[in-house]
Amino acid sequence: MGIFAKRTKTKTRRRTRDVDQVKADLLSPRHLQLYKETKAAEDLPGLGRHYCIECAKWFETDSSLVLHTKGKPHKRRLKQLKEGPYTHEEANAAVSYRIDNGPERTKSQEIEMS
Repeated sequence: MGIFAKRTKTKTRRRTRDVDQVKADLLSPRHLQLYKETKAAEDLPGLGRHYCIECAKWFETDSSLVLHTKGKPHKRRLKQLKEGPYTHEEANAAVSYRIDNGPERTKSQEIEMS
């Protein structure tokens, strides 16, 4: 391994759920319940009682959860959730890949243009 190999790895321990996963949690309580069931309560901070749905994070106490909801990272996440996840059309437009070539022309329109 090289000197810079450690920087390129992603840290999975601190990785939170993506915006589309959190949106599914907010829309369907069953989706959120299934996610919470995959975690053991004994291993979570505060025994899994204090959870921020929008940020997908557990907190030790209720007061730390309240402080978190007033902070900038939580407000940024709310803004991301309001905007919504990217669509395939937006991703294709970002790389200048367009499928839409405009409205189709009929033969009479082509003759008029000539």
